[in-house]
Order: sequence, then structure tokens, then C-alpha cells
Amino acid sequence: MFKKVLIANRGEIALRVLRTCKEMGISTVAVYSKADADSLHVRFADEAVCIGPAPSSESYLKIPHIMAAAEITNADAIHPGYGFLSENAKFSKICEEHGVKFIGASPEMIEGMGDKASAKSTMIKAGVPTVPGSEGLLKDLADAKKTAKKIGYPVMMKATAGGGGKGMRIIKSEDQLDKAWESARTEAAAAFGNDGMYMEKFIEEPRHIEIQIAGDQFGNYCHLSERDCSVQRRHQKLCEETPSPFMTDKLREDMGNAGIKAAAAVNYEGVGTVEFLVDKDRNFYFMEMNTRIQVEHTITEEVINFDLIKEQIKIAAGHKISGKNYYPQMHSIQCRINAEDPFNDFRPSPGAITTYHSPGGHGVRVDTHAYAGYVIPPHYDSMISKLITVAQTREEAILKMERALSEYVIEGIKTTIPFHEQLMKDPKFREGNVTTKFMETFDLKPPKE
Repeated sequence: MFKKVLIANRGEIALRVLRTCKEMGISTVAVYSKADADSLHVRFADEAVCIGPAPSSESYLKIPHIMAAAEITNADAIHPGYGFLSENAKFSKICEEHGVKFIGASPEMIEGMGDKASAKSTMIKAGVPTVPGSEGLLKDLADAKKTAKKIGYPVMMKATAGGGGKGMRIIKSEDQLDKAWESARTEAAAAFGNDGMYMEKFIEEPRHIEIQIAGDQFGNYCHLSERDCSVQRRHQKLCEETPSPFMTDKLREDMGNAGIKAAAAVNYEGVGTVEFLVDKDRNFYFMEMNTRIQVEHTITEEVINFDLIKEQIKIAAGHKISGKNYYPQMHSIQCRINAEDPFNDFRPSPGAITTYHSPGGHGVRVDTHAYAGYVIPPHYDSMISKLITVAQTREEAILKMERALSEYVIEGIKTTIPFHEQLMKDPKFREGNVTTKFMETFDLKPPKE
């Protein structure tokens, strides 16, 4: 087992990883930007190293600074969390070259699954269902028109190096294609330095359901069931749950097997997630594979009583996985509590938290790095915390979430707590009748004066 792990991240995920390391008897190194000097992960780590000024490009994304911190603290492994460098093949390779274990995927796995066009061809060869679309990247506008005609409108154009909804366009007819082609490529080039585009059939009324998988260095794989992430806005998830209210035993078995096939196709090592779109007839299609821990890993942990970070660390250290599939025994929901104003188009709301009271009680979990007096910096993702409830049934988990949200007090900044309170009461949500289009018609009522 590793003696010392450097956590190359910030916020709640850095604290989450740190806690498991401590429980495993592993020493921890926190790295932080100047803006994060007062963050809890810095306070609770065994050692802490400042790696630069506030902008992430000068700190959390600065590979030489992180490697220098690992060298001076003698860390023998690096956990990248999620976001930042967690799916950066170059970082994974540099760790490898310097004899520091990257607790995540190898450079080859990241490259193989990070480029969406090549990932899709890999999945087709592995027999994993994929959305009908272009064979590889589109050559030019003429090729885009020909491909769209072949697969039939509506179509979705996507950036091959994309993420977070950038470089994506839904095109309902040929007369929209010229403008979409130019704007998507420009946006993708600006965001990722790569304007490569591919095209897929646009799935109507889809649900976003993902399968948690694990694989070890000995070719063993298993799945840890599904998560439903259909409540999202601009391709950013807001609330997740497991099991999915749309799931059947057969669909779970089929999707679980497809997740394992996807992992085996790239000799996957570690904990990862295979994301699928599921249409109204329960046909499912591979979307992408995330070669890292997910924000929503918490709900899987709650329904199968399993520490996924611990599993990640053990796999990286050369331990075998059990090889058995895991199925949910309870129901769990996660609400992402962000420093955003839901009544002002979810505009970010950084600043000082003046009052902080966390909910508690049986079946309530709060993953956060926030506290009264903590300043939410404007430089990073706006997540403050993740509120998770677990209960015997979905209805009980929702009622527990309503109660927990009513207890959650964060003052001094705007948060998404009021949005989640309304979401839990929404008739469609309570019925489990949710697609990725849910937020387009969600009636968010303004606060009473």
C-alpha cells in the first residue's frame, strides 16, 4: 500500500479523498492555490504545499508545480480527484515517468476514451450499443450534410474533445446546418484547441443513465449498478439518484454487461463510469466513458455500502477486485448545492458564507469543504457541497431530502437550495418521469418577498 498520497485537487473532493486515505493509514499531502489557503483540505492534511496563485491555469493545472510538490514531500502516489488533471493523459504519463503512481487511468486508457470519435469506434468493435452517427470525424460541411441525411434529422453535432456542453449543437433540419457547423467548430477550437466534429442521431426524450464499473490489473471487471443523472441544465448535472426509477431488472443486467464490455475493451484499470443515453423504449446507447471518480459516486456508495475511493486506491496499489457485480439495496438521491442564484439564471454567487448550518440525522450525508466564515472563491466550479439522502424506498429518500434541505442554512451568498426544495416537490420528479429535457419545462417559482 502507498505510504503517502498527494491530492491534486481542491474543495469537497480533496477532503473526501483525504478522509479515506486517513482511514487507510496513508499520509496525505494537500496542494492549494493562494485562494484556497483557508480550505478544510489544507487544514486537515498531514502536509500542505502552495502551488501557485488563484487561477487554476497557474495552480491546479500546473503539472510542474504539482510534481515538484510530490517530490519535496516524497509522495509515492497522486490522486487527481475529478476535473482539473483527472483525465489528462500527459499528467498520467509524467507521473508514470517519475515513479509516482497516478491513482486513475493510464495515458493509453485516457487517450482511448477521451477522444469521443475513437472511443465510439472502440465500443462498436466491443459490441456496446452506440448512437447511429458518423464514422469518425466529419471532413467538412459537405460531409456533415451527407451524414445528417443518411442518419436522419434531428442530429447532434459534437466536438470530439468536448465536455460541459461546449461545441454541441442540435440540428433539426438541413437549413440549420451551415450556421451550426461554423459556430460549433469556433466554440470547440476556443474551448479545447481542437475543432474536430462528429455527428450522431439526436435521441428524443432521453434519460442519462450511467454504469459504475471497476477493473483491476489482472483483467477482472465488475459493475456497481446504475445512476440516473437526467436532471441537468446545459449538460451539467444538478441531481442524481440510484436506482433509476426507469430501470428494469433486464435493462440493468444488459447495461451492466455493456459497461463491463466497455471497460474490458480498453483493459480498464481503476474505477470509472460508462455513460449511456436511454430512449423512451429503453434502448440504450453509449455516450462516453469517464476514466475517473464521478461527482455522484456518493449515491452508489450509499446503496451498496462501498467506499469507491478506497477501491480506487487499492486497485492502483495492485490489489484484486472481488469481480462480483453489486446491486442497490436502498435508494439514494444527491443534490448538488452550488453557489449560484437559481432565480437569476443560475448566476455564480461567490463570496463569504456568514452563517452555515449543516443538516444531519439518520440517512443524511453532507460532503463539503464549507463552513461559516469560508469565502467561496470566484475562480473555480461553484459547488459548495453535495447533500445525499438514503432510505429504503425512493419516496422515503425524497421526503428525507425535503427535510434535510429545510434544515440546510447557508447565508451570505445565494445557493441552489431553494431550487432543490422545489424540485423535490415537483409532481413529474416525484413520479420519476424525468428526461434530460426536464429543466426546459421546470416551473421554478421566484421567492416570496
